[in-house]
Amino acid sequence: MENYTYNSYTLQLEGLTVSKESTYPVFLFFFFSYLFIMIANVGIAVLVFIDTNLHQPMYVLFCNLTLNDVLGNSIMVPRLLLDMLRPPSERIISYYECVVQAFTTHMFGTTSHTVLMIMAFDRYVAICNPLRYAAIMTNKMVIKLTVSAWGLALVLVGILLGLTIRLNRCRTLIQSPYCDNASLFKLSCEDVSINNAYGLAFTVVLFTGSIGCMVLTYTKITVVCLTSNNKSLNSKALKTCSTHLVVYLIMAFSGMSNIVLHRFPQYTTYRKLSMILFHIIPGSLNPIIYGLQSKEIRRFLSNLKFNKVLPSL
Repeated sequence: MENYTYNSYTLQLEGLTVSKESTYPVFLFFFFSYLFIMIANVGIAVLVFIDTNLHQPMYVLFCNLTLNDVLGNSIMVPRLLLDMLRPPSERIISYYECVVQAFTTHMFGTTSHTVLMIMAFDRYVAICNPLRYAAIMTNKMVIKLTVSAWGLALVLVGILLGLTIRLNRCRTLIQSPYCDNASLFKLSCEDVSINNAYGLAFTVVLFTGSIGCMVLTYTKITVVCLTSNNKSLNSKALKTCSTHLVVYLIMAFSGMSNIVLHRFPQYTTYRKLSMILFHIIPGSLNPIIYGLQSKEIRRFLSNLKFNKVLPSL
């Protein structure tokens, strides 16, 4: 018979299972990925702050994405790295820390969608209503969009975790590399049908809303480009929209892979790896994609490099 420990405040993380020979290579990969995420995302945020040429709605809204990547990875990756160096029996986490980690993880995933939705609105206004862009995308509008993106995510995730923490717990093993909502409510021996129903509705609403927003936005942008003879407008639309679309597809594919693999217990190792890469891949690629595509960011970096080389001459 299975032994139960009711409402224990000390939980054990199963963590990422890797062979002894692979531990340090995997550790170094995640460590340098995290280091790159921090440097690249914080660097772009600082760059946008100090360069007045980048004080544009598109870059200010993108800073929400960099902040989200920094917060999402900072809660998950350092703890993961520490656990990789510990034996499985010593991977202990308090219940409250686990709840905070689960909340931050789901905020990261949800905010990735909502921020990209408001960025899609910005691109729509810039391309479909260029003459009214300055009048629509004011500082007040940017603040409203930012608060809406984070506020909606906060409400959705707050309800998700609220339904979970009300449950009594009879198990202590978190069968994931880090805490998330599913691993938390699986600790309970009570009926979790409400949690499953809300989790499904949460996922459907989030993905339907974000995909619908992208389809609607890009359909209208495509129509404008096809009916316009302005080559400059079409070139600008192609460059900025392709960047945004690539970032969205990377995030959506990473998230969808994680959700699908949760339904197949036989692929536990792949699911764990997918959960980690859901944080690392978008966080690593977002600053690269936007940095390479942004003329203003490339110009700033070129000027910075030139100014460093000039004194040495």
